[in-house]
Amino acid sequence: MVGRKKETEILESALKDDKSRFIAIYGRRRIGKTFLVREIFYDNFTFSHAGISGGSLKDQLRAFEGSLKDAGYTGARIENWLGAFEELKELIRKSTERRKVIFIDELSWMDTPKSGLVMALENFWNGWASARKDIVLIVCASATSWMLSNVVHNKGGLYNRLTDQIHLSSFTLSECEMLAKDAGISFNRSQILQYYMIFGGVPYYWTFLRKGESLAQNVDRILFAEDAPLKQEFNYLFASIFKNPTNHLKIIAALGKKKVGMTREELIDATGLANSGELTVKLEELESCGFIRKYNAFGMKKKNSIYQLIDFFTLFYYRFVENEPTDEHFWTNRINTPEINTWTGLAFERVCFRHINNIKEKLGILGVSTDINSWYCKADLDQGLFGSQIDLLIVRKDQVINLCEMKYSGSDYTVTEKVDSSIRHKISDFVNVTGTKYAIYPTLITTYGIVENSYSGNIQSVITMDDLF
Repeated sequence: MVGRKKETEILESALKDDKSRFIAIYGRRRIGKTFLVREIFYDNFTFSHAGISGGSLKDQLRAFEGSLKDAGYTGARIENWLGAFEELKELIRKSTERRKVIFIDELSWMDTPKSGLVMALENFWNGWASARKDIVLIVCASATSWMLSNVVHNKGGLYNRLTDQIHLSSFTLSECEMLAKDAGISFNRSQILQYYMIFGGVPYYWTFLRKGESLAQNVDRILFAEDAPLKQEFNYLFASIFKNPTNHLKIIAALGKKKVGMTREELIDATGLANSGELTVKLEELESCGFIRKYNAFGMKKKNSIYQLIDFFTLFYYRFVENEPTDEHFWTNRINTPEINTWTGLAFERVCFRHINNIKEKLGILGVSTDINSWYCKADLDQGLFGSQIDLLIVRKDQVINLCEMKYSGSDYTVTEKVDSSIRHKISDFVNVTGTKYAIYPTLITTYGIVENSYSGNIQSVITMDDLF
């Protein structure tokens, strides 16, 4: 299995333990939660069940009852969740296995309005399972925000009751390279990077790659062909995570049009949503699921936080898929067009944000405490300001700031007079406005490297695609 070393150790240790364990696993749809659990336990569960998307309370109970029957249950019809977990107890009592592994997947789907599911789960664990020494209870959900509110950060009966929590994040470039190699895909690192800029490190999306096809052919078949397997993925993605995703999608759509992101006030103007606690919840849910990030520009007050779309597939969708192009060779026919080149630069920046630790390692500052910021200022010639947008600042505790320029290029990048002037203007604006006394190190992050010329010496450090791997 590629990656997931830390997560594997947690699950394997649960099998060897001499006390009961309650493990919550969460992460966005398609990230590999179910795959991880089934790979570790080889489907050797005392009981396993998966919630039904959109099912009513009655549907959920009948499905749970069916899973109990599959495990040997022969009792009467189950009428509520308290009764369902009572029957699960009886099933466990009859088991002769040393460790009773209980796996409940998509738990959030089972929590229909006023169903009493969470209360019944609390009663099952607190009142019975935790007192035994042989139970491994694993619960999963793609609705990250639901898991955080109802299980991980539960302030009721499940407060501080989890023995372990696993937040599955997306794969890195290095892990995706291993995935491709294991599948026999002969992509070089540039091609892996380009596919990553479309789909990110979500393992499921990498399973669609087909040997013998070019990168462009794969993308056309996966997204733009008449029967493309992921043509409707965007709609399923949000519907599976949020029970009513309408307002979430309004926020995502607005952010999809802004490179640097938007403040809360700008989002309210763009979406028409009310400035309320409900908006705060929606933003927190999108952030916890990994679709957006919240950050503060360097030197700005926290109330001026900026929200930015960071999910690769969502960003790609709004640029190229939303309008449902009819050309089955859409991607092949648009290679090297201005539209693609603009998106490539933006997506490469997102890749850099995802691999901050790799960048720090290359800079030799992995052990140095840092803050990751962006910064901007408007032009004001009377004040000597040119107007600058700095997408990545690595602010270090050793009183150095790496001002990072992220440039995707098909070959070694050339620092022209114009580029050199732009960097100098950014440094000037930054120092003038912030008054910082930190040393400013111009840092270039690019795909292949830098062309040596009269301007390249002004770049303090160069980080390449290979470093991101």
